[in-house]
Amino acid sequence: MSGNRDLNDPGYNGNGRTEPRLGNLEHLDRPQAPLPDDGLPKIQVEPAYRRGTSMNRPPGKRFGWLMPVLIVVLLAAIGGLWFNQGRLRSLVPRTDFDDVLHRAQVALQAGHLDGTDGTSARELFEAARALEPDNDAARQGLNDVGRAEVARADAALQAGNIDVATEALTNARELLGGGSDIDRLTQAIAKAQISSGDTDTVIAQAQQALTAGRLDGPDGAATLYQRVLTAEPDNAVARHGMDQVGDAMAAQIQKALNANDVVAASSAIDRLATLLPNYAQLPTLRASLSALQAQASSTLNDAINQGNDALRAGNIAGDGNDTALAHFKAALAIDPNNAQAKAGLGQVAQALVVQANAAIDAGDADHARQLLDEAAPLAPQSADLIAARARLNQAPAPNQPPAQNQTPVQNQATASIHPATVPQAPVNAAASNANEDDNAAPPPTQLTGQQQVQIADMVSRARQAALRGDIMSPPGNCAYDLYRGALAIDGNDQEALAGLQGLPGLVQQQFNQALRDGNLHKAGSLLDALDNLAPGDAALSISRQRLAGAWLDQAEQQLDSGDRNNAASSLEQGRNLLPDDPRVRELSARMQGVR
Repeated sequence: MSGNRDLNDPGYNGNGRTEPRLGNLEHLDRPQAPLPDDGLPKIQVEPAYRRGTSMNRPPGKRFGWLMPVLIVVLLAAIGGLWFNQGRLRSLVPRTDFDDVLHRAQVALQAGHLDGTDGTSARELFEAARALEPDNDAARQGLNDVGRAEVARADAALQAGNIDVATEALTNARELLGGGSDIDRLTQAIAKAQISSGDTDTVIAQAQQALTAGRLDGPDGAATLYQRVLTAEPDNAVARHGMDQVGDAMAAQIQKALNANDVVAASSAIDRLATLLPNYAQLPTLRASLSALQAQASSTLNDAINQGNDALRAGNIAGDGNDTALAHFKAALAIDPNNAQAKAGLGQVAQALVVQANAAIDAGDADHARQLLDEAAPLAPQSADLIAARARLNQAPAPNQPPAQNQTPVQNQATASIHPATVPQAPVNAAASNANEDDNAAPPPTQLTGQQQVQIADMVSRARQAALRGDIMSPPGNCAYDLYRGALAIDGNDQEALAGLQGLPGLVQQQFNQALRDGNLHKAGSLLDALDNLAPGDAALSISRQRLAGAWLDQAEQQLDSGDRNNAASSLEQGRNLLPDDPRVRELSARMQGVR
């Protein structure tokens, strides 16, 4: 630093340097005289405690921003656990599944691919898939078995063992569905079969089968002719034989069309299209089938609409062809698998049960029994029907007191209960006045202490079984049988009646949950239970459509990923639920195109 220094400054040492000094500290507490005005702008400086610096904030406020961040992180962690609970669940040890999967892999490595004793790789992988239908390891294991069967077929073919090669090829086709290796082996085995035998002999066998009317099947004419054509694609005799098979099948189809048998005609046309996709008469036959289907569909819809009209008019059942029962039966004669017609019969059964309950309340036991007998063939496992049967068994005969120590009679509705379910303890009915009015409600049944304990135990076990999803099975320990067993002792027990009649609603909830979880096999089992418990429920049709859509979605995904074998299985499940759904036809066409 340069500049002029004050030589009179006490800190100046004479060597050109001014020593630092604090000054006079004794005057710090004295008032200071105001500084002279230097002409500069005035600056107001606030104390540090008022400037709100982070160093002077209280500890609680200094880190206050951490709490919202921690809450957000915690919520994100909880959300991650919730949405990934399926993946986390897969990390939990599964003793039964893992044991079966391990034994399947050991069998695969040992070359024990197929069998019937439950120890082969295929059987064990299929058992693992039954435990967890959507498990990737089980699905991949079956594909590995299929590829191992391809290798076995190749080895057997090279060794000249055609029978073993054919068996291995059949197993591989079942597991893999198709592919270049399957096509290659099919042609190679066919050539080996023809070369090891006589082409003329195989053609003679095919002609005999054609004369006998055996068109398809393992020993059918089509199979034998195709064996020759696989080995010798230009064999004129075999080609002519296949044309004859097509003509014979077309004649069968025309006969079914003339008989208005839509189901038989449709199935035969599908077989013909598979064997001879370029058959000349196939388009004409399809057109005739479409016309017949349209006519049958119109008649079917008319029958269903007339049945619904009769239901609304209260014309439920009885003599004549204009009842709801008659119309729905006519609809099922046209299409035995029609869901609307089946639901209509369930609604007829439900209406008959309602009338039977009214007859029981009126004391007309004979009429109630007649109505329930009409409803039983339509909905034999209906929860409302079983409850009404139980009430009817407890109702005393008109103008006659109930017998003492009377054992309840097991009628048609309760006869199928597992023997261990129904206790054989006697029922002590209370005596009623012989002159009591016929329309009075039946008196409450007098139960022994042991019977009351039995009923309470059965109802409790039934509730637990229902929550587990054991609705209709296993026999004797399912909710359905346990509630029926309790009602066999006391048909008026309100908890058993409410539990039995509440089963359809509970099953519907479990079905919805299984569908959300993607457990389609469980959802199908619950849908079957719901169909038995409440066949007239309007929600059944919607649930069936939802489950069919889920199966078809899965089939499409599997087909896109190349898993043709499982795609075919999923497609079949969807077809069983909704055979006329357009997506079923679309996916079937895709499957045939891929293959």
